[in-house]
Amino acid sequence: MLDASYPWIKAFHVIAVISWMAAMLYLPRLFVNHAALPAGSRVQSETFKGMERRLLKAIMTPAMIVTWILGLWLAWQSGYYAAPWLHAKFALVLAMSGVHGFLARTVKDFAADRNTRGPNFYRVINEVPTLLMIGIVILAIVKPWS
Repeated sequence: MLDASYPWIKAFHVIAVISWMAAMLYLPRLFVNHAALPAGSRVQSETFKGMERRLLKAIMTPAMIVTWILGLWLAWQSGYYAAPWLHAKFALVLAMSGVHGFLARTVKDFAADRNTRGPNFYRVINEVPTLLMIGIVILAIVKPWS
């Protein structure tokens, strides 16, 4: 039997996921614009650095942590932790966390003026969280292999 707090935890999990995904989709767009700045655009570059840092530290990372904690709690409470669809979803969430780590590293690279990639690279990277999110949502809603 599910704990009475289950629907509340699930609601907060979904809120955290939405926050995490919003940041995961916005940060690479900031990188596209940052990477496209002409040499010597110091003021604009510093503005982007601040935006990227705040997005990562104030929204993206806390939302990821809450997503993980509540998601693991939900898996345990629901008994789905043994379901094959959840194992597949878990693998995709691990991949999403890896993308998160890559984006966090990129924030540090831009902050230190070490970015070597152009805007087109970040346009492509911007699609990776979207593709992972589609797989995660399908697995969570459809629950194949139940």
